[in-house]
Amino acid sequence: MASAFLKVAVSSLSRHSHLALRRARSTSAPLHQGIPGSLWNLGKLNHIAIAVPDMDKATALYRDILGATVSEKVPLPEHGVYTVFVELGNTKLELLHPLGDKSPISGFLQKNKAGGMHHICIEVDNINAAIKDLKLKNIRTLSAEPRIGAHGKPVMFLHPKDCDGVLVELEEA
Repeated sequence: MASAFLKVAVSSLSRHSHLALRRARSTSAPLHQGIPGSLWNLGKLNHIAIAVPDMDKATALYRDILGATVSEKVPLPEHGVYTVFVELGNTKLELLHPLGDKSPISGFLQKNKAGGMHHICIEVDNINAAIKDLKLKNIRTLSAEPRIGAHGKPVMFLHPKDCDGVLVELEEA
């Protein structure tokens, strides 16, 4: 009987040690991770962008109902959007609404009438090196050169078909 108890105890201990080891391996990687020898590093999540059909309603939701600090609505004609940033402490939400006839957000909202998540933005320490490296790895970009984004910094969008269906924006930190 003691032998059977000992086998169960050892088996349980081994299983728990294995789980602890797996958890230790799956913890978040340190910020500014990178490929050894790389000329650029991936940084933190800057924001999650949400396309909204009604900017005033969406702004009121985050400000008046949820109590977040929100920015003023800012037009970005070169990107075809109005933006409002919602401060969350550890990151931001970027509310996007169409500006002009050629807004990429108009097409998104035609397919998604209620709005929804449009893209994620991740910081990089050297956007030109990141773009060059990613193109060598067959990751397509949505424009030939970086453009100035909502934060006044260079940005580049990566093709969602090359990023597991997610539109990824890189922003130089």
